[in-house]
Amino acid sequence: MNISLPQSLKDFVDRQVASRACRTSSEYVRALIRRDRDRQHLRGLLLDGAASPPAGEADTSWFAELRERAPTR
Repeated sequence: MNISLPQSLKDFVDRQVASRACRTSSEYVRALIRRDRDRQHLRGLLLDGAASPPAGEADTSWFAELRERAPTR
């Protein structure tokens, strides 16, 4: 895949590569794509949760049960 950018965006990408842990512009673009994919996935989960019926009240006992089920370090 080849991506054409105007010079102003190419300069921006080059500055981002120089100031971040990315070694190449391809790494930078891959990181942006992964971040967008993750953001879309999270958005989908949030929308699914918002559309689902209430599961119950998150009271003190609910949190206590959650702590019991959580693995310890």
